[in-house]
Amino acid sequence: MNRNRRSSIVSGIILILLGLLFLANEIFPELFSFWEWPVLIIGMGFVFLLWAILSGIGGLAVPAAIIGGIGGIFYYQNMTGNWESWSYIWSLIPGFVGVGIILSGIIDRSLKEALSGGLTMIIISGVLFFAFGTAFGIENDFFQYWPILLIALGLISLVRVLFSNKQKRA
Repeated sequence: MNRNRRSSIVSGIILILLGLLFLANEIFPELFSFWEWPVLIIGMGFVFLLWAILSGIGGLAVPAAIIGGIGGIFYYQNMTGNWESWSYIWSLIPGFVGVGIILSGIIDRSLKEALSGGLTMIIISGVLFFAFGTAFGIENDFFQYWPILLIALGLISLVRVLFSNKQKRA
């Protein structure tokens, strides 16, 4: 079965299942009382990931990770009431992209190529999170060591260049 046909079939099935789920929520709202609005956003991320896996289109894993990650942020903020954390927590979004890139590499069977870019995005996100977190609200002695992430990013960059030069020479 070609990729477009498989993607269309998976899309149709997912839409039917989502419709049934939302219809059940309308008919039996007491069964879904545990749902907070951020759970719906996390669920949409899960739907994108499921779609990526079933259709074999790894690129859908990137929006899946972003949507699910943002839903997780909103879930945390909704549960704690710590809406001020948005001043630094947004910096996790590039890390969600990195996770999506790695998942995409797994789905597309190109993990080796995706791993370097994905890990780089995750480390950049970590640096941003610790930098903005220490500036705008996170108070913890642990965060004084955030420059270690800069060192790790530098090491990844050096290793990447050194290995790519050796592969080109061979």
